[in-house]
Amino acid sequence: MTPLLALNDALGRQLARLDPLLPLLARGVFAAVLALYFLASGLTKIDGFGLSTGAYAQIFPRAFEAVGYDASQLGTYHWLVVAGGTVAEFVLPVLIILGLFTRLAALGMIGFIVVQSLTDVVGHGAQAATLGRWFDRVADAAILDQRALWVMLLVVLVAKGGGALALDRAITPRR
Repeated sequence: MTPLLALNDALGRQLARLDPLLPLLARGVFAAVLALYFLASGLTKIDGFGLSTGAYAQIFPRAFEAVGYDASQLGTYHWLVVAGGTVAEFVLPVLIILGLFTRLAALGMIGFIVVQSLTDVVGHGAQAATLGRWFDRVADAAILDQRALWVMLLVVLVAKGGGALALDRAITPRR
C-alpha cells in the first residue's frame, strides 16, 4: 500500500505543475463544445435587427401563448428578460473565449444555464427522459447530466479565472 500511496503523491506533485493551464483548457473546451451552441441559440432569438417572436416562445412559452403569440401584448419585463438573455448568449461566450472578465462571464453563464434549465422544466414541461436523474447509470440526460457538466466547467473558470493567454492578464495590474 505504501508504494501505491507514494506513486499517487508523486503523480500529484507532477500534475500540480499543470494547474496554471487548467483555466486555459477549460476555456478551450468551452469554445469547442458550448460556444457555438449558445451563439446559434442567440441567433434564433433575433429577426433582422430586433427580437424574434421565437425568442419569446423560447423564454416565456406560457406567457406568450396566453397573449395569443403577440409579443406586443407582453410587458417591459418580458422584453428586458428576452433582450438581456439574447445579449448574454452572444456576449458571455465571447468574453469566456477571450478570457476577458472571465470570472464574471462564467458566473453569468452559470446563471444563464440555471434559468435555461428552469425554463425547460417549468415553461416547456420537460419530460422525465429529457430531465434525467443523477446516479442512474445513464449519463446523457440533456438537463441534469449535461448541464451539470457545463456548470462544473464554468465553476473552474469562476474559481481560477481565465488563466494563461487570457485578456484578463493584460488588463489586470500585477500585484
